[in-house]
Amino acid sequence: MKRPIAHRALAGLAFTLLALAGCKKPSGDTAADTATSAPITPSLIPAPAELKTGEGTFAISADTRLSASGDAATRVAQQFAAYLQSAGGPALATTQDDGKGLIRFVLEASTDAAANPEAYTLDVTADGVTVKAGDERGLFYGAVTLWQLVTQGDNGRVTLPALHIEDAPRFGWRGFMLDPARHFQQVDEVKKIIDAMALHKLNTLHWHLTDDQGWRIEIKQYPKLTGIGGCRIPAGDGGKDPQTGEPRPYCGFYTQDQIRDVVKYAAERHITVVPEINVPGHATAAIAAYPELGSIDTPLVPSNEWGVFPNLVNVEEPTITFFENVLGEVVTLFPGTYVHIGGDEAVKDQWEASAREQARMRQVGAKTEMDLQGYLVERLEKHLASHGKRLIGWDEILEAKLPPEATVMSWRGIEGGLQAARQGHDVVMSPSNKTYLDYLQTASPNEPPGRPALITLQDVYGFDPVPPELEASQHHHILGIQANLWTEHTRTFARLQHNAFPRLAAVAETGWTPAAKKDFASFTARLPTLLKRYDAIGLGYAKTPFEPLIATGNDRKAGTATVTLSNPLDYPVHYTTDGSEPTPASPAFSAPLNVKLPATVRAAAFADGRALAPISTFELTQASLLSRTDEAMSVCPDAGRLLLRLEDDGPLEGERAIFNTTIFYPCWQWNQADLEGIASIKVRAGRIPYYFQLAHDEPHRTFEPAKSPLGELEILGGGCKGHTLATVPLPAAPDADGFLDLEAALPAGTTGRQDLCVRFTGDTRPQMWVLDRITLQPR
Repeated sequence: MKRPIAHRALAGLAFTLLALAGCKKPSGDTAADTATSAPITPSLIPAPAELKTGEGTFAISADTRLSASGDAATRVAQQFAAYLQSAGGPALATTQDDGKGLIRFVLEASTDAAANPEAYTLDVTADGVTVKAGDERGLFYGAVTLWQLVTQGDNGRVTLPALHIEDAPRFGWRGFMLDPARHFQQVDEVKKIIDAMALHKLNTLHWHLTDDQGWRIEIKQYPKLTGIGGCRIPAGDGGKDPQTGEPRPYCGFYTQDQIRDVVKYAAERHITVVPEINVPGHATAAIAAYPELGSIDTPLVPSNEWGVFPNLVNVEEPTITFFENVLGEVVTLFPGTYVHIGGDEAVKDQWEASAREQARMRQVGAKTEMDLQGYLVERLEKHLASHGKRLIGWDEILEAKLPPEATVMSWRGIEGGLQAARQGHDVVMSPSNKTYLDYLQTASPNEPPGRPALITLQDVYGFDPVPPELEASQHHHILGIQANLWTEHTRTFARLQHNAFPRLAAVAETGWTPAAKKDFASFTARLPTLLKRYDAIGLGYAKTPFEPLIATGNDRKAGTATVTLSNPLDYPVHYTTDGSEPTPASPAFSAPLNVKLPATVRAAAFADGRALAPISTFELTQASLLSRTDEAMSVCPDAGRLLLRLEDDGPLEGERAIFNTTIFYPCWQWNQADLEGIASIKVRAGRIPYYFQLAHDEPHRTFEPAKSPLGELEILGGGCKGHTLATVPLPAAPDADGFLDLEAALPAGTTGRQDLCVRFTGDTRPQMWVLDRITLQPR
């Protein structure tokens, strides 16, 4: 179903609302562009280890030349020139000349390069710029810093202050995980992410190539892995051809030539690609392609659902040989040190019920099913080691005996990382509550689908990979930090960029900058300049952290409303109430506004004299204050809190409706709804597929028993454990547009403010009813 854009015009007046409007960049002044500009104030992300300014300046223009000698330095100079042009800067020519007035890239062997090959120095004087390093990697990162400095100017001209930078990263692993298994990214999109990573000084791309929903890497010995495992039929209307009604598969995989191309592209930008082949769980697509890999005889297909699945590969010798052969092809494609074997969320129900797997446990001496997984990990570790590779896996691999050479990626908090480091294993910190970028970053109704538990920019920035409780003697085991972006709910590349940026910049600063130099206030002060760079290179990013949020209270009898404006990052919000566009000269919000209805409030967050996102317009009317969408409703307390922001299954192409819903208990609550003078309540509901596998969490899903064959809409006063105000039977299906309007009359004498609960009864799987909007209707 498609929700009309106008439907969101007043989506979150009680929480947040943003109506997108155009925001034009002022045109340049030609006379000013040709004049020498004032020196910039360096605004770098990640912040360098040491930066000192001096006396004097150096102006860079289209006439400036890049000096480099030798292949490596010349490559870096050319990369700098290409990145500068990509941001709208001038095309700077390279030369082998030396002297004054140049930007010099100098590769100079030193003992420091062996200690930290990513280190560099950058000097700006009145005579020119010199970037110097002992290794090409360091020289490249020095070029990135210079690119950031130069792109602070306009129209290809910038005056740099004299400065000296000495810089090196805090951690050797500064990573980002990309998940094409759930939703596929094309090669050019992967390359765009690689370029963005390089410009943030990130150096590790973890490529999650296999999962229950898809196998995305060509394995020549086993063509069915992509021929069958590379396609699924999406749930509901998303998997049907709208013209014929025939199934329409969702497919995609990377050929080995494409893999080599991506790996080479990344290596040229000093990014190592770490492939992941997930076993024994998250393996439905592989088992669908080759059923003999499975632990049950039931035929499987690549899943169109999300969550934790019971399907495990077996641990018999032919299966181990199969995955050794798969890894044998993988290691030829990825020259880096590490190969990721997954190991997470492997629910052991099938092994427990399998006579074959129980016999296999006895054969290999495994006392528990987790020991059997440990046996598989040990065998794969030895195989990878024979190819000169190191195994890395999610922190569940710690639950069995782990080879000492194995590395652990700690995702279930930091506890796995602490345990691994104390056992002598290297660790990459990647906790789901701090570095998972598929979680929403603001409470705005303009957020795309995802997990609504918030991981804000502040949360990401505040995480330190070295826990204070870890003994100093074990600190060297913390290799670094990684952010993960799972794509169950990230259907498009635009949404992927929204989820990743600018939060990935916070990860980059944590990975690079000394802990003592980190400061969130400084980071947010530098962030607007980074957004200009994003705009210049065409990198998408989330606007929601930079938009104003609105909260309202109202007095219906008086016809007035109280308006509170804010910004998630505390940038100042300027507003107008006369319909005009706000500017930095408009009033800055500082105290709640009392407005007479109807009213129009326009607002934007500003920094450096610039609106950080398109102007937001809030239309406040008596009618709008009587209505709330699902985003503005609360979760019913103590009634199951697995809240998700879900997208509808159709239409196949174009905009789809988005709903906040708690899949463990389908209810929504309007806290302290004013029912004075309200005769009835109108509920607009939608219906979407229930596409979740919950494994051992399934018993936690509850629902109220249905009193009629198809269930009911129930409205309760006093909260979701309160008294029933109204009940309306549900039909077999929604209307043709996918929505359903239901009206429930309130009992006579209903009045006052009370917590209003809306819920649907009955277990309607494989479909589920979801709330779209609730409206209070006066007498």
